Amino acid sequence: MFTEQDKQQLRQKGISEEKVMAQLEAFKTGFPFLKLAGAAAPRRGITIPTQREQKSYLSAWNRYLRDGGKVLKFVPASGAASRMFKNLFEFLDGAANEPDTDFIRQFFAQIHDFAFFAELDAACQKNEGKGVDELVKAGAFKAVVSNLLGEQGLNYGKLPKGLLLFHNYEAGPRKPMEEHLVEGALYAVGKDKIVQVHFTVSPEHRALFQKLVEEKVAKYEEEYGVKYDVTFSEQKASTDTVAATLDNEPFRNEDGSILFRPGGHGALIENLNDLDADVVFIKNIDNVVPDRLKETTVTYKRLIAGVLATLQNKIFEYMELLESGEYTHAQLEGIIRFMRDDLGIRNPQLKMLEDADLVVYMKQKLNRPIRVCGMVKNVGEPGGGPFLAYNEDGTISLQILESSQIDKQNAEYVKMFESGTHFNPVDLVCGLKNYKGEKFDLTKYVDPKTGFISSKSKNGKELKALELPGLWNGAMSDWNTVFVEVPLETFNPVKTVNDLLRPEHQ
Repeated sequence: MFTEQDKQQLRQKGISEEKVMAQLEAFKTGFPFLKLAGAAAPRRGITIPTQREQKSYLSAWNRYLRDGGKVLKFVPASGAASRMFKNLFEFLDGAANEPDTDFIRQFFAQIHDFAFFAELDAACQKNEGKGVDELVKAGAFKAVVSNLLGEQGLNYGKLPKGLLLFHNYEAGPRKPMEEHLVEGALYAVGKDKIVQVHFTVSPEHRALFQKLVEEKVAKYEEEYGVKYDVTFSEQKASTDTVAATLDNEPFRNEDGSILFRPGGHGALIENLNDLDADVVFIKNIDNVVPDRLKETTVTYKRLIAGVLATLQNKIFEYMELLESGEYTHAQLEGIIRFMRDDLGIRNPQLKMLEDADLVVYMKQKLNRPIRVCGMVKNVGEPGGGPFLAYNEDGTISLQILESSQIDKQNAEYVKMFESGTHFNPVDLVCGLKNYKGEKFDLTKYVDPKTGFISSKSKNGKELKALELPGLWNGAMSDWNTVFVEVPLETFNPVKTVNDLLRPEHQ
């Protein structure tokens, strides 16, 4: 199967032959669909805190920070922004020389409202000898778009979202990376006034991110009275996945080497596992708003972190009780109720277990990483949602699922997915240490059966690509999971350039 050249290539990437064989086998067998118990909903897996509970959770988070908990903000930021400009690329490559779709017409009608307008205007002046308005008046629309996307201009077609200008301020425009630094100072600052922020970036853009930090960090430190500890990491070569031919053999490059592809955002569980923090906030790079709208976001970030702190206190208390061996049957029943009502863990077989077996089971379920996930009401955005799903051990737990994980031939499951009341905005707060203060090995809690296979091509040849279990899907499958409703206004992603024209980004 593998030549000596192949084996050397695997050694260089840090990938074992066994792992490649397992991935090739996955191409043959595919991945099983998950067995669903239903879509999560209010009073059925999704918590909607009362005003009194909200105050309690906010107080719990303030106490946690005062007690010196080590907090970190984790931002996946490696993705290129090319999809954000899909419509503009189509216009640039198309036959029409003037705006021919509503999207392109809106882009030019409101071009002055983009935070990048001044830089785009300067690039046009330099490269075309005319500013944006003059070019538009002359009908040179494609020249404007070319200066926005191309290397001779702003190069936005190849930069990651974190480095694009998103929001205007009197003091000057800001990029998403800066907005995340500001957010960190507002809800993730430790007792020592240090804000730890970690960005996962692509190798080719790392220097640009570091340069931006060097330029801006002192300004935000002074403004918010904090110190920043900003770190970066890249997706590991060892998390790349093998590409396969249509016959499920390794797909080979023209030089005979095996083609490997990035494993998707699920690969970042390795990056997360390398960090030393008690609590980690996870949020996508493009889900940011200007300062005037940050209050709600900050409040609910603190609130779901308070939910996490409250649940962790209870879990740690119960783990110490179980480890002591000095408990009553009534106390065990109290723990069962907590697991069912607060952690969403359901097990139809619990009544059949003796106390000794029950304790073993409870230790296994309690002593693992925990995440509290903000969920917004479903407004038709594409992506995953909150579900109750069956696990291999027969238990039911809360999971975030993508549509690809659901059997489309099962009408009941399709109905569950389509009628879901809530949507996953990637708004997570994670507890990464156990009751003894020891780090969990996060790689042990991944469900390897939740990967995804897609069709791609290279040099005109079709191939099969494999994505690892998603970071907030299968990579966290065996975590304790809690869903909390958060306001829709905390979710403002930028999927297309014209999303920046929405009132939330102006």
